[in-house]
Amino acid sequence: MQWDYFIYFAFSAVVCWAIAAKLAFKPQHYSKSIVITLMGLIIFSLFIAGMWISLERPPMRTMGETRLWYSFFLPAAGLITFIRWRYKWILSFGTLLSFVFICINLLHPEIHNKALMPALQSPWFAPHVIVYMLAYAVFGVAVINALYLLIREDKEDKEESTMVLCDNLVYVGTAFLTVGMLMGAIWAKAAWGHYWSWDPKETWAAATWMACLLYIHFRLHRPMKQRTACYLLIFSFVLLQICWFGVNYLPSAQGSSVHVYS
Repeated sequence: MQWDYFIYFAFSAVVCWAIAAKLAFKPQHYSKSIVITLMGLIIFSLFIAGMWISLERPPMRTMGETRLWYSFFLPAAGLITFIRWRYKWILSFGTLLSFVFICINLLHPEIHNKALMPALQSPWFAPHVIVYMLAYAVFGVAVINALYLLIREDKEDKEESTMVLCDNLVYVGTAFLTVGMLMGAIWAKAAWGHYWSWDPKETWAAATWMACLLYIHFRLHRPMKQRTACYLLIFSFVLLQICWFGVNYLPSAQGSSVHVYS
């Protein structure tokens, strides 16, 4: 599978997601919206699988390759949220965000050759990255809900249901982050001889994880301060962005971090 084919798979998937997002607002088309969203996910996953085969390695080495996974997991997380909590608008926002990352990849693909450094040839590489990207997508959906709550002035019962949704998504996202960090530690021990080294990437990962725990504890002890909780969630997501790609531009990571995307 060549990268030149990405636009065709991505366009087909986005069309499916857009149609499903429109159908989601009509209760009689609830099942159709789910099926069509799944069709889009299958189309997108076929391209990822094709890239995996052609590169002869997991397509997770570069920033562009991680954006590929993020573009896939955003609609997937939106679909799960839609099925579980029936938020009609979540498919639209998930599709829009995925489309943004797809456009970035089309303009700056950053998909490179088959080369893979020895440390990345670990069996922990693929599950570690996949779990992390899934966590990032779940947090992305949670932040969408937080922004929705801050912008819209809904009734109190609607606000409470939205906060419960944010809480559940943060619980799931934090669980995935924890598993991803544990996988990374095991991988680091096998590759470099130590579980943790306070590498810039690891430091920001720890900061993101602690910010998520701060949100969880704040919600448990200050359940009525919903707007403050939303701001905390957004702050956590900003830390996550620094952890994901921001470290690439930090002076402390240049030439010293083994986690900077190449």
